[in-house]
Amino acid sequence: MNALFGVAMVHILVGFFVFITGLGLLRGGESLGINYGQVANNLPPPDKVLDLLQALKLTKARIYDSNPEVLSAFANSNIELIVTVENEMLASLTDPQQALQWVSTRIRPYFPATRITGIAVGNEVFTGEDNTLVASLVPAMVSIHAALVRLRLDQYVQVSTPNSLAVLAQSYPPSAGCFSSELNGIMPQLLQFLQSTNAPFWINAYPYFAYKDDPNRIPLDYVLFNPNSGMIDPYTKLHYDNMLYAQVDAVIFAIARLGFSGLEVRVSETGWPSKGDTDEIGATLENAASYNRNLMRRQFENEGTPLRPNMRLEIYVFALFNEDMKPGPTSERNYGLFQPDGTMAYNVGLLALSSASSASSTASSSASVSLTSSAPKVKLVGYQSFLYSTVLYLLALQILLRRQS
Repeated sequence: MNALFGVAMVHILVGFFVFITGLGLLRGGESLGINYGQVANNLPPPDKVLDLLQALKLTKARIYDSNPEVLSAFANSNIELIVTVENEMLASLTDPQQALQWVSTRIRPYFPATRITGIAVGNEVFTGEDNTLVASLVPAMVSIHAALVRLRLDQYVQVSTPNSLAVLAQSYPPSAGCFSSELNGIMPQLLQFLQSTNAPFWINAYPYFAYKDDPNRIPLDYVLFNPNSGMIDPYTKLHYDNMLYAQVDAVIFAIARLGFSGLEVRVSETGWPSKGDTDEIGATLENAASYNRNLMRRQFENEGTPLRPNMRLEIYVFALFNEDMKPGPTSERNYGLFQPDGTMAYNVGLLALSSASSASSTASSSASVSLTSSAPKVKLVGYQSFLYSTVLYLLALQILLRRQS
């Protein structure tokens, strides 16, 4: 009887540990993602970049190609990496054989040593002017996913495409969010693919652009996550205290209008330039520091949007470095958190964030606090291996008790 009672208790304990672990209550903090662009002639080599990411306790990054030097350098690290298929390659990858060859040479040789978790097929394809590119996007995604299936990598690597916020015809208020009518034919095909493969919808969202275009009507504090009265959606009555969350919820509503309400939306790019031309209003060091500091603070708390408050919004900040060879206005070359030599481009308040988080948790360093989300849960990281060991111990005890019974 005692042995049977012991077995029952072990079942209960194991079930409890699995249950709370499944809820995420015992997981260590997930890190804020970072976009690692390389349009520059003065960046450190990939192995040094890896050192920087690890020093910052970052575990998620995205690159804009499938650079073998980066993939090799990131091997046997804890960095989850999203690679990109450049826009000019999409047409050829609609051919399943070409897609299979691409995955076989660009992904398979590096996996699983390099933790490739996603393939971004193109970038902001729908808002360009190349109709051939638009027509090639979903077929290329289908072919790439089919290649992953054939190589048994599909359960590890998701396939999606980053979209500009300009895919929306309307974004205010969020509940009125809808896609441009020009995308009526192609957008449902993309959403169907994402739903069938359990992949997220990626959006590049920059409140900076909205403020720059209309600074007299859009409050700066609202776009910078600073304290402000915010706005209330007149239809849902949801309160928004920042523009980024409002933009994401507008995308969620647009997706739902096409019948795909279950899709997760992730922010594949967001950021703020620290320098700009004279007509680029708001592009200052102070504003860039405020935006990224406040964004990180929100990430520490595992926040969701008002529409999905219990689903953590995954965000990739743009960008890791200032990139001196990017074309366009001055702002394009000044989105980086860091200079190419690894020094901070501006102060995002690392010490202040460290002090604030240490009041409720133990942090290993100010750097880890600065770019790692869910700071209040950092103290749980040390317990994770202990909990798994406990589960294994309980399972062993269960087997022993069964033999005795």
